[in-house]
Amino acid sequence: MNSSNIYEAFLNDIRFNCEVSDARDHGIYSMCMMILRLRNLYKWEKNLEPWHEPEPSVLLDWIETKEHLWHQCADNKYRDLSLGGIRFDPFATCEANTFLADSGLFYGAGYGRAMKTVFFVGEIRNSSVVQEVPLVVIGRELVREMAGAMAFVQDGVIVVRRDLLRFFFWDQLQEMRSSCRRPFLYALDSYGLRTGDKLDQQRLKQRLDTVVDQEMDMFVYHELGEKLDKSLAPASLQTLVRRFPGSVTEFVVRAIKDLLADTHPEGLLARFIDGRRHSGIGFYVGFLDGLREKLFPEIVSAWNQFAAGGDWNHIEQARVASRKKCLILAEKIDTIAHRSSFLADSAVQEELAKEILVPLGLKEKSAG
Repeated sequence: MNSSNIYEAFLNDIRFNCEVSDARDHGIYSMCMMILRLRNLYKWEKNLEPWHEPEPSVLLDWIETKEHLWHQCADNKYRDLSLGGIRFDPFATCEANTFLADSGLFYGAGYGRAMKTVFFVGEIRNSSVVQEVPLVVIGRELVREMAGAMAFVQDGVIVVRRDLLRFFFWDQLQEMRSSCRRPFLYALDSYGLRTGDKLDQQRLKQRLDTVVDQEMDMFVYHELGEKLDKSLAPASLQTLVRRFPGSVTEFVVRAIKDLLADTHPEGLLARFIDGRRHSGIGFYVGFLDGLREKLFPEIVSAWNQFAAGGDWNHIEQARVASRKKCLILAEKIDTIAHRSSFLADSAVQEELAKEILVPLGLKEKSAG
C-alpha cells in the first residue's frame, strides 16, 4: 500500500468521525449560531475566502443535505483510525502524531465547549518553541468538523489553527458591535485599515493574512498562560464541565479560567503591557464577549482611560485587580468541585449560584 492510500484511509476515518460528531452534538448551538458555523464550514469545504458569501439557496440546499447525512449517522460509534495497517483509538493523538511525524500532517482530537467532540487534521505550516513549550501552527486543514477551538494545548504542544483564525478575524470585524467598535478601530490603525470611522473592507481583504499572522501570538500566549496558571485545578474544571455541559456553570467556569490565564504575571496581558502592543490590546478588548466583559469590567474602564492618554498603567492595574478577584473565585470553584461528588446536581448548582453567579450579578438572589 503506498503512502497516499495510507493517508486517504486515515482521512476517511476522520471525515466519518467528524460527521458523527456534528450529527450528535449540533444541538448545542442556537439555530442562528449553527447556521453561522455551517456557513463557514461550507466555505471551508468549497475553498472559499471568508469574504465570499455563497448564494442563500445553494447554502440552504447544502445544509439540507448535511442534515440528512446527520440523521443517517447520529447513532454510529466513532471509528478507530487506520494508519499503515495499524488501528488507533480516535483520541490517541500522541500515537497518531508520532506515526505522522514525517508526513507534514497534524491530527487533533478532544472535547470542546459543551463537551462537543472535536476532530481535525491539517498541514503543519510551521513549528517552533515558545518559552520551552512546543508550538505548531496548522495551515490548510484537510478534514474538520463544524466547531473546533482556534488554539489549544494537546499532548503538551500549543496548537494554533490558522484557517479558523482567518475566519474569526474577518467575521468579528464585520459584526463590530457598538461596544467593541472603538477598540477595533484603534487596533486597525496599526495596519492602515481604517478610513475615518470605518473599516476599509478592500484593504482588509489584502492584509487579512498579515493581521492574522501578527496577532496570532494573542492566542499563543493565552494558551501559554493556561499552562502556567495553576490556580484553578484542571480536575475542578473537568468535573463541573462534564457534569453540567452547555450550562451557565460551564461557561462561567471556563471564562474564569481564561481570565486567570490572561492575567497571569507572565500571561497575555502582561506581555502586551511589556511590549506596548497597541494593536493587541485593541483586539483583546474588542474580542471580549458578553460574559467575559461582565467578568472583567476593569479592562473596559481601563481601556477607555488608556485610549484617552496612552498610559499602560491603567491596563496593568486592571490586570492585577481582575486576577485578585479571579483567584478568590477559583478557590471557591475548587472547593465546590471537590465536594460535588457527595452532592446532588441541584445542591451543586445552588452552591455555585450562591458563591459564584449571584456575587457576579449573573443570577438573582433566591427569595428563599
